[in-house]
Amino acid sequence: MILYLKIIFYLCFILLPINCQQNKKSIGIHQAQSMYFQNKKKPISEKITVLNGIDVLLEKKRHFIQSRKIALVTNHSGVDKNSIPNYKRLMEIDDVELKVIFSPEHGLFGESEAGEKINYTDIEKLPKVISLYGGTRKPSAEMLEGVNIIIYDIQDIGARFYTYISTLGLVMETGAELGIPILVLDRPNPIRGDIMQGPVLDLAYKSFVGHYPIPTRYGGTVGELAIEILKNKWIASLPELEIIKMEGWQPNAWFDQTDLPWIPPSPNIPDLKTAIIYPGMCIFEATNVSEGRGTPNPFKWIGAPWIDGKKLSQALNNFKLPGVVFVPKTFTPQTIKGKSENPKFKNKKCSGIEVWITDRNQYRSIDVGVLTLFSIYNMYPDKIKIKESGLNRLWGSNGLYKKLKRGVTSDDILKY
Repeated sequence: MILYLKIIFYLCFILLPINCQQNKKSIGIHQAQSMYFQNKKKPISEKITVLNGIDVLLEKKRHFIQSRKIALVTNHSGVDKNSIPNYKRLMEIDDVELKVIFSPEHGLFGESEAGEKINYTDIEKLPKVISLYGGTRKPSAEMLEGVNIIIYDIQDIGARFYTYISTLGLVMETGAELGIPILVLDRPNPIRGDIMQGPVLDLAYKSFVGHYPIPTRYGGTVGELAIEILKNKWIASLPELEIIKMEGWQPNAWFDQTDLPWIPPSPNIPDLKTAIIYPGMCIFEATNVSEGRGTPNPFKWIGAPWIDGKKLSQALNNFKLPGVVFVPKTFTPQTIKGKSENPKFKNKKCSGIEVWITDRNQYRSIDVGVLTLFSIYNMYPDKIKIKESGLNRLWGSNGLYKKLKRGVTSDDILKY
């Protein structure tokens, strides 16, 4: 959304005046978008020094938390520039009391696989820890008794169905209802903050894996998203909100172009390349095709026992998608504790494809995921099974499911 506004600004205030002076035909939004990207900052050639929101808060803006009683929403990714957990840093401050820690999906320590319910008993040397994934997804007044500020500090991945941002909205609602201000400590979008891809969620399909009307790969940072949530009234109640911005980060930076350490934000996103692929391949979670869970390369490997990997890779390479090639791959999903206890086709040999990114700046994650599903659906119509409600939630509408059932062309399937 932020990117779209920038493009519209560029179209209305830069291109159109020039266009009128030169008496040319009007410029369409796609041309404007292309010209916008051509005039963007040059690619980053050296690592940039970045201070996350937590470091800016503790080093330069500590007045926000002086004499405060804090509820902290975080997980293992919430560390400072020296990889020290945020809760440890807060507990070291004399005039600050950390009263409760809330953890999102996957747990405080990133110890649980997707969908696993978590309950904490007392953890030594920490205040009360409460999971916001499972029976409770929104803090109650009782949980926040005595708290006068809520801090949110979690590394996001830039994909709409990553549930951390849904937790953000629910926490913001609670803050508004109880009159407790929200402080969001910003962190980079690891897959760049200036790229948006995929369909915008239809609110008729709102769920915990799609909470806001934003594209699948939504661009911007979690702090910028919090501002959009407030501005567009995407939640029922609107809190007092402050964002502690980063210092040094550039929206056109990939995470590995910063000096920050990579911490897998969830168990099945082990590296940056997986994070780039994930927004497209996550739709396979709504099918009986393995998305690579139970292997070292989730989302990079896609397959099933009934797929011919050579034929599928050839079909996908024939689309000549930019920035990617597909190679045949065989793999056997297995139990991996904390990552995938019971993966699809456990202990069964699968054949399929591996995604090789050749140019991440050209790679279009959503197109890759959609065309992979399109190809498997058309090559193996009697084998593939799709959970309609699951796909609709992940896609953000029933559009993709209806097109697959209707039998559209590869060009039409990419019109979203």
